[in-house]
Amino acid sequence: MTTETLKWAPSSCTLPTVERPLREKEFENLFASSLHRAVRTSPTNAAMVLNARSITDARDLAQRETSCCSFFSFEIREAGEEAVMSITVPSAHTAVLDALVDTALRSADLGPRGHDATRR
Repeated sequence: MTTETLKWAPSSCTLPTVERPLREKEFENLFASSLHRAVRTSPTNAAMVLNARSITDARDLAQRETSCCSFFSFEIREAGEEAVMSITVPSAHTAVLDALVDTALRSADLGPRGHDATRR
């Protein structure tokens, strides 16, 4: 396994190394199928606006992720036809959040990070 394979899983993650690319793929699949917008609300927070039909999958994935990367904080709430997955990290892990947001935008084909992105 190369560093290139692991896009954003930090070395402090307790998920077995062999399972990390699988978890990253789960996030990529969620974002590819459901992400409408990604909004970076601060250096330590991002809001992923998903299709509401994905809320159960998003909650399950967030729960499993926090069990191995406890520095992540996820809040998922319904907002009409959409669900908002707020992701917060401590300032020491902003690079991990940067990479996760990049992965989300790339997976959903929404363009580069650095601004709010919306699926057209």
